Order: sequence, then C-alpha cells, then structure tokens
Amino acid sequence: MTSTLPHRSVTAGPARRGAPPSGPFVESGPPEGARERVNRRWAEILQETRVAQTGGQILFGLLLSIAFSSQFHTVTGFDRVLYVVTLVLGASSTAALIAPVAIHRCLCGLRLKHEVVEAAGRMMACGIVLLALTIGSTLLLILDVVMPRLLAPVVVATVMLWFCLCWYVLPVRLRRRAAARAQSPHGV
Repeated sequence: MTSTLPHRSVTAGPARRGAPPSGPFVESGPPEGARERVNRRWAEILQETRVAQTGGQILFGLLLSIAFSSQFHTVTGFDRVLYVVTLVLGASSTAALIAPVAIHRCLCGLRLKHEVVEAAGRMMACGIVLLALTIGSTLLLILDVVMPRLLAPVVVATVMLWFCLCWYVLPVRLRRRAAARAQSPHGV
C-alpha cells in the first residue's frame, strides 16, 4: 500500500529566512517553500505549547492551592522559602509557555509570522527550562517533608539529571547522529 500523502522537506532547528531546507533532516520530495515552512513550524509550536501548557498549568494550580491547605501555617524556614521560589518558577513557566499565544494575538495580521515563530520558539524553550526547574523544586518541596533532609536533594538531583538526559542530551545526540549519517559517504 502506498501513501497518498505528499512528501515534503522537514528541517530541524531554525532555518535562515527564505533559505531552502537542507541538512540531515531533509526528506525526499518537493522542496518546502518559505511560507509552507513557517506555517508548519507554527503548527508544531502550537502543538508543543498545548502539551507543555497543560502540565505547567496543572502543576501551578496545585502549587497555588498548597498555601490554602490547613497545615500550611506550620511550614517554616527553608520549606517556606522553597515554596515561594517554586511558586515564582511555576508562574514564570506558565507565562513563558502561554507567551506564543499572546505574541501571535498581538502581531496577528501584520505579516510577521516568521518573527512570531522565532519568538514563540524561544519562549517555548525558556518555558520548558522553567517548567523543569518548577518540577524539580516542587519535588524538593515534597521530598523535604517526607524524606530525611540529606536524601531529598540527592533524589531531586537524580531526577533533574534524568530531565537533562531526556530533554537535552538525547535530542542533541540524535541530531549529531543524523548529521554524521548525512555526511558519511554512504548516506545511510
């Protein structure tokens, strides 16, 4: 069975404005035009935003509710400061992850889609980093209550290392492998 979907070029990372797609992530088929590329990238950012926003907003909502729990008044010292830091990180990640929508709304119709896509991509990257930090500090806040004080930071550091491996090291490794494969004489 053959696919009836048209093939198009797929590039990763920021492309130069108006430049034809190139590099290890280009599939065979007719080249993607500049307008098609920016529209595809915008659609991808919107989809990524939906996933990240949902998790970030749920976590932020949970953090907001903690202050109104009956036992919050017993929290003192380190845990209170950590809660404030975590809450600020959660608010910051939520703002960064919602920013692509606000940017688009403010610039809609001005023929600045390329600039909107670039800014939205940067805000998404910032929001994802802030979300990881929010998750790490939330985990520390909870584990500091339920585990011995010296063990909680070790567990959180291990989890944050896992985040780095999943969200940064793996994509970089895959990108380098694809680039090396594209540069090899066999191209496979």
